[in-house]
Amino acid sequence: MLVAVRSAGALHRLLDVLPVFRGDSRVVTRLTLVPGSDFDADALAAVERSGARTLPWDEALRTPHDLVLAASPKGGLHRLSGPRLLLPHGAGFNKSVDGDGSPGIPSGLDPHFLLDAAAEPWADLHALAHESQVARLVSLIPRAARRTAVVGDPTLDRVLASAHHREEYRDALGTGPRRLVAVTSTWGPESLLSRRPGLVAELTALLPYDTHQVALVLHPNQHSRIGAFDLARHLAPALAAGLVLAAPYEEWASLLVAADAVVTDHGSTALYAAALGRPVVGAYDGGDELLPDSPMAHLLAAVPSLASADGLEAALEAARQVDTRAHAAQAFACQGEALPRLRPHLYRLLGLRPPTDGSPADDDSVDAPAFPRPTRPSHRPKAFAVRAEVTGERIVVRRFPAHGRQPAHHLAAEYPGADLRQLQSATVLWRPLTEHGLHSRTAWTAEGWTARALEEYPGCRTAAAVLGRGRILVRHRTAGTMTAHVEPAEDRGRLSYPDPSVMASAVHAWLSDRTKEKTPGSPPSPAPPSTLTLVTGPVAYRVRLEPPRPDDLRYEV
Repeated sequence: MLVAVRSAGALHRLLDVLPVFRGDSRVVTRLTLVPGSDFDADALAAVERSGARTLPWDEALRTPHDLVLAASPKGGLHRLSGPRLLLPHGAGFNKSVDGDGSPGIPSGLDPHFLLDAAAEPWADLHALAHESQVARLVSLIPRAARRTAVVGDPTLDRVLASAHHREEYRDALGTGPRRLVAVTSTWGPESLLSRRPGLVAELTALLPYDTHQVALVLHPNQHSRIGAFDLARHLAPALAAGLVLAAPYEEWASLLVAADAVVTDHGSTALYAAALGRPVVGAYDGGDELLPDSPMAHLLAAVPSLASADGLEAALEAARQVDTRAHAAQAFACQGEALPRLRPHLYRLLGLRPPTDGSPADDDSVDAPAFPRPTRPSHRPKAFAVRAEVTGERIVVRRFPAHGRQPAHHLAAEYPGADLRQLQSATVLWRPLTEHGLHSRTAWTAEGWTARALEEYPGCRTAAAVLGRGRILVRHRTAGTMTAHVEPAEDRGRLSYPDPSVMASAVHAWLSDRTKEKTPGSPPSPAPPSTLTLVTGPVAYRVRLEPPRPDDLRYEV
């Protein structure tokens, strides 16, 4: 079997089909890179990462094959020998790409690419996801009518099979009780990243860090066009503020499963989120690519639009009133059944009977595998502009990126991770947990480091050393040294803890509020114990302040 790959995205689609053959040693797979794509460099890298044996294109043209699998009709596939099965390269056929084939014809259904030199359909089978796709194809190529089958979408089935891993994915991303907003961008001049390149940075700057997490899901062609180096440079402010940038293979889908809502352009990725029932907000500014009678056009017409980043909350509230699953059903039939439906077609084209020896391939159910855990947890910012409101023993803390323009109560910075200017300007410094190697010959105690921090940085009013989950040693320049520990919040048996650095900011704000009226020479504030209520994001925690124990003071940081 030859898997003909024109782009990284096409390869990823085809890999979702191959579990059909698991356990069947009769089927030997070879991959070939179809020449002519602007994105072939990343396609080659994706092929190499797959670990499959490859054939050069020229050799693939000379070699007889029992089956050819492809997810893009371009690149002379009609020249390959053997039965050919063609799948869509995305969730339906929603747009037409200017300058690439026939104007106004859906990309993927263009007769210019689907007919051979004799004007005959070259694909032996079009394995499509919905009856409407068959009707669209037959309206363009009537002779293809007998060469179609509605099988569903193998990638959607993996998304659905992953739904019960949602909490696992959110844990891997460090989401916690925050709302995860996934921003999705297709490729090309009308994409969100091209039209509104600053939107993700605006969102990460405006949304409080402890209430929202923002992720960016890019089309694989965008990763290929821009490259990892320039992507990191272009997105640097947002990445520093905690943006999660999804990898183009598999991780994008686990992020959609983890997400609470999606902001999208006209790319079809959002249809997978819609199939999960996620609220969708449109951020497409219009153009010529989106086909008016497509599932994505219907979805975008039904959901609210995002004119600017500061309108996200209102748009999300309106989006929750839209039944997105109904719109996804226009693109995906046979949900959860794609591999069992594909299986007999694939074996028929191969000229083989499916196994009957009890091997995994002998299972008619052919379950779609779930996606793995995300491997790119968000970068936690090294500095925050902190707003703190103190009312008695209750402290409400909201944190924003330090580089933003939000008014703040104080600047908090991580030592030594923040840059020098932030360390010198910070009112609150915190030192995270570190792992000392076996060969480390020196270490600070929590008592020693907090005292040193106040000496080294005159602008610092509070230094905090993290002692463990939910426990910090705090040294305030006026109020002295104390230990703060938090009681985890519980929601239906699931515990959550605040970021230790937000505890440091809360304790600082409360101590500063208690001491701000004191004049020089007045007696010190009463010593703890005290119990505070820390509100950060959607959760309230009880924080207990106590005199430090000797073990706390001597804790190695």
